[in-house]
Amino acid sequence: MFELTPFVRRNNAAVYDPFRMFDEMEKHFFQGSALGDFKADIRDTGDAFELEADLPGVKKEDIQVDIDSNYLTISATRQTEKDEKDKAGNYVRRERSYGTYSRSFDVSGVETGEISASFADGVLKLRLPKRQESLPSTRRIAIE
Repeated sequence: MFELTPFVRRNNAAVYDPFRMFDEMEKHFFQGSALGDFKADIRDTGDAFELEADLPGVKKEDIQVDIDSNYLTISATRQTEKDEKDKAGNYVRRERSYGTYSRSFDVSGVETGEISASFADGVLKLRLPKRQESLPSTRRIAIE
């Protein structure tokens, strides 16, 4: 089925876990502060799932949605620049945000051939139709 665990519970502050501390440190070091994980909302509409991912500052052509086995991966590359120069053309402040981020989702309960996507105003919307579960059929076997 479509599974996602979007967060780690952090309300048990009394429990000291040094391994979690190292994992957090590694994540912050390699991830950088400019780009974090993008946020996604998943809604169950009954016959399908609707996934909405916020990708601000990303162009449509810089987004890839790939399916490999039972995993859907959304990858995005962002390149933004903000330059401020003085009268002589020297930089007073220069901020750049370059990077790639991606997230994967389990789509084992989804009909992957019928997934549709749209992108508008920095929001990627995916419609993921649910796979129809086949109910076991019953039949009577004649005895000879």
